[in-house]
Amino acid sequence: MERTTHCFRWALAFWLAWMAVARVTAQELEAEIEKLPWKQGPGVAKFGGRAEIPYGKEFRMLTGPDAVQRLEMTGNEVDADTVLGLLEHKEGGWWIVLQFDEIGYVKDDEKNDLDADKILEGYKRGVEERNKRQGGRPTQVVGWHTKPRYNEATHNLEWAPLFKTGPARFINYQVRILGRKGVTRVTLVEDEERSAQTISEFRKAMDAFKYQTGESYAEYRPGDKVAKVGLAALAAGGVALGAAKFGLFAKLGLLFKKVWKLAIVAVVALASFIKKLFT
Repeated sequence: MERTTHCFRWALAFWLAWMAVARVTAQELEAEIEKLPWKQGPGVAKFGGRAEIPYGKEFRMLTGPDAVQRLEMTGNEVDADTVLGLLEHKEGGWWIVLQFDEIGYVKDDEKNDLDADKILEGYKRGVEERNKRQGGRPTQVVGWHTKPRYNEATHNLEWAPLFKTGPARFINYQVRILGRKGVTRVTLVEDEERSAQTISEFRKAMDAFKYQTGESYAEYRPGDKVAKVGLAALAAGGVALGAAKFGLFAKLGLLFKKVWKLAIVAVVALASFIKKLFT
């Protein structure tokens, strides 16, 4: 009994110490993020004469290198040259990343040939490979939240796989906005339980996005560079290997807002440990 009591005290002390470190780390991260040169809404973010997006008072924005720094601070590996900006919802805590791939004009002749089952299988293989390489708690592809679909009016391709890591389920909502010279990538990561409201707000925000004159999809001219990939390849390669990683680090980016969720996990683990001691 004395040994059990000693082990219990040790475990409790370890948990309290871990919680103290988690709080300090979260607070430090939040402080550093708040120091970034956020542009508070309402405003209009302009991306180098290529595109722009108005945003309301419920948002704040970082563009260019500042957006890259925000992503890197929370562990996201990004191609800095492609990042246009990062738009964060102040109250909801969710954020979206806008990137531009100058791959040329993507023909939409595959709009009726998007094989959702085949694309999903590709995601599963990609995530399995990622799990083997990186170790840790494995991420699973649960299925589709939103199957790939193309809007001919707006020339937007969107889809959203559903992922699971332990008990956490989250979506990785992807939008590709086709332009004359390339594709704007928009990524939203959110918990499944909050996805309905967030996606509704996300779509309203993205409805305001527009290419500048001379950059839109409709302004294609013969002789312009044509991309070597089509719609199916965009959807298949969008998050095959990066979805789980991006999703996990996006959640870490909200660590300071979710530290008590981590505390609950620790309590459950501690209870399990104590139970084993007594049995």
